[in-house]
Amino acid sequence: MTLQNRVTPFGNIITDKARGLFTGNRGIIHNPDTRSLLPSRRWTSKAWIICLCSFKERRRDVFGRNGKNGGTGWSELFFLDEATALAAGHRPCFYCQRARATMFQTTFSTGQSESKMSAPQIDKLLHNERLNAGKKRLHTITNDWRSLPDGTFVGNQDKAYLISNQTLFLWKPEGYQRHDGAPQYLITAPSIVAALRSGYQPVLHDSALSR
Repeated sequence: MTLQNRVTPFGNIITDKARGLFTGNRGIIHNPDTRSLLPSRRWTSKAWIICLCSFKERRRDVFGRNGKNGGTGWSELFFLDEATALAAGHRPCFYCQRARATMFQTTFSTGQSESKMSAPQIDKLLHNERLNAGKKRLHTITNDWRSLPDGTFVGNQDKAYLISNQTLFLWKPEGYQRHDGAPQYLITAPSIVAALRSGYQPVLHDSALSR
């Protein structure tokens, strides 16, 4: 059974059989009895997290009951790669990938000219930047898109493009395709773009590295 748990760079949650390199969550947003998303919820927490798909041999029943005493537990979402998750507004998890989360915290803080921002401070800023009236907030590209750091997502109409080595790659659930075009807006939140400029290097799907 293919579940509605795949996240696009726009933050939308779609149904697709591909799973990608990372999982993560936005809190509890599914019904474990029907294994489907709740009709009106796409997050229940400002902490949108990126997690490893494999961690200490732990196993979860996706969209099942993984909480304490048979409770629902957080809703498993999946991302093509880390750049996709960042574009959607998620950040690395301090529990399952502490080293990368700490590096993100450092570069994120540097990008905001702060010494060290806490996770709740980061989540608050990201929540303001990723949403507009409950939908994905799109941002203005202020300079030539080629000046944006690798790992940034930009868009044209309803298409999302990853920037890697000053090249555009069209996002698809199963991977990337090289593309020539003129982006109209910024998808990745400005604060995350600043973190990328400050040295954070997101994990990219192989299809963006082999061309």
